[in-house]
Amino acid sequence: MSKDYRGLRPLRVADLRVAAGDHVAILGFDQTSAEVFINLATGATLPDAGDVSIFGRPTKAISDSADWLATIDRIGIVSERAVLLGALTVIQNLAMPFTLEIEPPPDAVRVRAEALAREVGLPETSWTRPVGELDATGWLRVRFGRAIALDPAVLLLEHVSARLAREAVAVSGEEMRAVAARRGMALVAATADEAFARAVATRVLLLEPATGRLREQRRRRWL
Repeated sequence: MSKDYRGLRPLRVADLRVAAGDHVAILGFDQTSAEVFINLATGATLPDAGDVSIFGRPTKAISDSADWLATIDRIGIVSERAVLLGALTVIQNLAMPFTLEIEPPPDAVRVRAEALAREVGLPETSWTRPVGELDATGWLRVRFGRAIALDPAVLLLEHVSARLAREAVAVSGEEMRAVAARRGMALVAATADEAFARAVATRVLLLEPATGRLREQRRRRWL
């Protein structure tokens, strides 16, 4: 498929197949092209040529907004475009996928939000802090928690390591892969960060922009 997004060249992907439970990272995306890829993968936009299928169904067959929302409910997205409310606490932000009643969340919702916080590695000391006080790793973990809250079948990661300190990159990737594996979710990461790609995925592909081919990127061996 291809999509013109007014970049140097259209975004092209010759062939990508992701099965249930696969963990795949694709290298070669800058921030803009990663956003375009995620929008195509979720059916938020359609390709100019070729087809994109989600759960065995072409995105061009999605008929209306209700149909699209039913599809997107099965997909979790970790992206800086996912809005967090910096003045609200970690638990309040993690409660939002379940309810809009967050001041304070009902007890049952609070328990679910706390379980998410534990699962994504947010220390209990951070739970009552405003999200705006967290570092980049904390923000990523909150976004990750929000993305997995409704137990999606597929997790899409959009350039998520860009703001992390380098020492946090591999750890964050390994944690996200472990959660995805434990939940049985497929995972696809669009990234330019090889260290993150190696940590988050079992299969790393390199996108050739001119052709759209995806080439297996094997780990370098140093003598």
